[in-house]
Amino acid sequence: MTRVFSGVKPTGHLTLGNYLGAMRRWAEVDQHGSDALFCIVDLHALTVDHDPARVRRLSRQGATLLLASGLDPRLCTVFLQSHVDEHTRLSYLLECVATDGEMRRMIQYKEKAGRERERGGSVRLSLLTYPVLMAADILAYGADEVPVGDDQTQHVELARDLAVRFNHRYGHTFVVPKATPPQVAARVMNLQAPASKMGKSEDAGPGIVYLLDEPEVVRRKVMRAVTDSGSEVEYDREGRPGVANLLEILAACTGGNPESLSSVYHSYGALKKDTADAVVEVLRPVQARHRELCADPAYVEGVLREGAEKARAMARPIVDTAYRAIGLLPAHTDAHPEKPAVLNAAR
Repeated sequence: MTRVFSGVKPTGHLTLGNYLGAMRRWAEVDQHGSDALFCIVDLHALTVDHDPARVRRLSRQGATLLLASGLDPRLCTVFLQSHVDEHTRLSYLLECVATDGEMRRMIQYKEKAGRERERGGSVRLSLLTYPVLMAADILAYGADEVPVGDDQTQHVELARDLAVRFNHRYGHTFVVPKATPPQVAARVMNLQAPASKMGKSEDAGPGIVYLLDEPEVVRRKVMRAVTDSGSEVEYDREGRPGVANLLEILAACTGGNPESLSSVYHSYGALKKDTADAVVEVLRPVQARHRELCADPAYVEGVLREGAEKARAMARPIVDTAYRAIGLLPAHTDAHPEKPAVLNAAR
């Protein structure tokens, strides 16, 4: 059976982009007919300045929203990254295989480090090396497929490169994974800046639709979305990015095709109204289920606890094999049975 792994960072409130680009597919496709693991990658939230209480709060909220989006713990494994030590165990081994040049070529590192420097802040070493931790997240489970948006494919390529390199140097240990991006709405763009991704790490703004936004807030944000010069509704990602973004969101919500939908509308107002209505309807069941789960926190905690136990059982044999392959002695060894007696005598 194909094994699938993917995760989401608790660096901000989850957005419509997270849902349409990833979470809905996880629930509707990936957890069915595959051995699927979905993770709140909370360790990745520590790579930049953060409020510890906020990370904990967003981690819990993110896990609850994963379940609210339709992930079923009877069909898949849902857990927190920090609850499974194998992620960090394997990450160091892969750092010993990766190169400095590979890390500095990562596009997201360049962008985030640049923003930190512009603010006058320092860049944490973990921001440079976190793609290796991401590779460890994937390789620790022998994942065959990683469903990601197109902005994350570079990181999956790194995981592939590290797996191949490790296997070549130390013997076959890791499955070489592949990225499986969604066909529609791989990147939902900011409604006010359609050249930029609708990112959850940004401050609250009129261009970002959050999964827990009230319906009237959603409608207001969509109706105020930036469009383009002219009045014709055409699907042109390069020439008309604002309209194209609305068409892609509407298509993702209704199961349509952006190009076909463009011929239906003759005004921006009608397109915005239908898009707003479609987004509200898509989010309605997610928000309802989220309210139910928030009323039963013990259930969510139990899912995460059991998920971590399952994930640990899957990852430990692979990571232990990697430790042996790279040259480390097993933790339990009878190589020096006299050692305890020597230590006791020293006391």
